[in-house]
Amino acid sequence: MSGDCAPSLMSRLKESFRDSSGEIVFGMSDGTVSIFGLVAGMVASAQSGNIVFLAGATAAVAATVSMMAGVFLDLESEQDTARVESKQREAEIRCDPDGAVNKLISDLQGTGLSAASLDGIRADFQKNPLAIQKFEDAVCNEEEAPAQKIPIYIHACWMGIADFIAAMIPVIPFAFLPLEQAKIACIAGTATILFLLGLGRARLGQRPVFRTVLETMAIATAAGIAGVIFGMLFS
Repeated sequence: MSGDCAPSLMSRLKESFRDSSGEIVFGMSDGTVSIFGLVAGMVASAQSGNIVFLAGATAAVAATVSMMAGVFLDLESEQDTARVESKQREAEIRCDPDGAVNKLISDLQGTGLSAASLDGIRADFQKNPLAIQKFEDAVCNEEEAPAQKIPIYIHACWMGIADFIAAMIPVIPFAFLPLEQAKIACIAGTATILFLLGLGRARLGQRPVFRTVLETMAIATAAGIAGVIFGMLFS
């Protein structure tokens, strides 16, 4: 029994990871950039690595919970909006089925379908006008949206995991290394995770690798510079 369950569990895990890739990339980017900016600002005036670690870890936990809640509420709102729009569309079709059929056929006339095909489609939809809504959803590919394939709390969990792991990378060195060494480890770790994140973004979005990596690292660099300037102003 366990042998049968293990592949299924791994398959579901991989599927949820793939469908949540957008949240994972966003979570890693947000966690790394925001906490690196915070750490960079504190390092400019901090006398102890423990203070930096405590502040950074606290911010990482708070940011993780906030991002998870944000993703959950956002996807839930999207589903609510889609459900309301679906009911409104159904009401429109029920109110004027002939008008809905004529509108659809009019839109399809520019697709190159033959008159015979259009007549057949018209006859089918006149028998079941509500099928127009399913047809429209299929054309828009809405039923294949990742947010509908897996529960929204799975998206939120992947977001939280990615955000927390990425956020802790700039922070962890200050728990184990002297302050000066921790600064170097923080920059090196952050640069590494951002480089890998840039490669991941390039692969997922089929974007130019060099440009995407440079763009990803530049955002964190800007956050770090802003943090240092702010920290120096108030140190």
